Amino acid sequence: MTQIKPHGGKLINRTLTEQKRKKIIEQASEYQSVPISPDLMKDVENIASGLFSPLEGFNCREDFDSILYNKRLSNGLPWTLPIVLDTDNNGIKEGDEVLLKNNDHLVAVVHVEEKFGYDKRAYAEQVFGTNDAAHPGVAKTYSMKDKLLGGKISLVNESQTPYYKYAMKPAETRNLFKEKGWEKVVGFQTRNVAHLGHEYLQKSALTMVDGLFINPVIGKKKKGDFRDEVILESYEVLIDNYYPKDRVVLGIFQTEMRYAGPREAIFHAIVRKNYGCTHFIIGRDHAGVGSYYHPYAAQEIFKEFPDIGIEPMFFMSFFHCNKCGGITNDKVCPHNDRIDFSGTKMRQMIESGKRPPADSMRPEVADVILKSGNPFVE
Repeated sequence: MTQIKPHGGKLINRTLTEQKRKKIIEQASEYQSVPISPDLMKDVENIASGLFSPLEGFNCREDFDSILYNKRLSNGLPWTLPIVLDTDNNGIKEGDEVLLKNNDHLVAVVHVEEKFGYDKRAYAEQVFGTNDAAHPGVAKTYSMKDKLLGGKISLVNESQTPYYKYAMKPAETRNLFKEKGWEKVVGFQTRNVAHLGHEYLQKSALTMVDGLFINPVIGKKKKGDFRDEVILESYEVLIDNYYPKDRVVLGIFQTEMRYAGPREAIFHAIVRKNYGCTHFIIGRDHAGVGSYYHPYAAQEIFKEFPDIGIEPMFFMSFFHCNKCGGITNDKVCPHNDRIDFSGTKMRQMIESGKRPPADSMRPEVADVILKSGNPFVE
């Protein structure tokens, strides 16, 4: 059985040996340190585990500029989102080794190769397609510090997660898929609970491959998105009740949502390739926010990346057609007598304590959401 190669050809490992780890901890007081957020801490761990292969650390200037303007690393490999470390510490110089800390938690060492300034407006316009500060990704970019540190990282301590049983590293998912005998694996990205449209989409993809990897983003989201624990519990009951047991794996991707639309779709595909997926589902408005992106912009961008090395599966919007008597989509249904799966409408019902109808959401999923009290990020 052959398995898809990681992006760039090999799975990166930037975790220190126990001996080197102890030495860093013992000498920690001798190093300068940079505070990092919980989300950046997770991305340091994602670099260390190989999930962001071929990255070995934070982007240096040449890669940073190439990502912004070419959507590729300087060696030509597809890569669409900068992974950067911002700082206002003027004492850090190129060649230094600097500790990364989240509060008192010592996360990693960064071997500083470059320290450079950047244009935040250009960053925002290239990555998010807008400089409007109402866009959450643009707002975050404008709040970043003025200098970036580029260089390889070495992970010292991994953080704890309450969702540890789903927090698999790419080496682990690859082994799991191999054990299951899955040669073709389709990945599904989500930041929402599942309605029947999502379920139909996943099962449609599953008919063409050996296994389905449901891979929700666990991390910082915008106000009004579903909370992590609600997303996971809703998928647990859905899989238990409506999916074949030997064909589905639920695992989490611990990172923040960037809301970068089409660029984030490419990034999400690369990450799933590193997990061992051969295919990746791209639906309507992937990683979008508001009306900043065309509903199918995330599908169109794949034309720029014939060399990405993972097969995208494109799906239109699904809906319930009363005349067909079931869930379908525009490709196969000619009728207008339809009920769209409106996330907004379902959200409004949930907020008022009402159960979404059975032709929109499985009752078990609705129960999970309603019993949670407040299922949304505040």
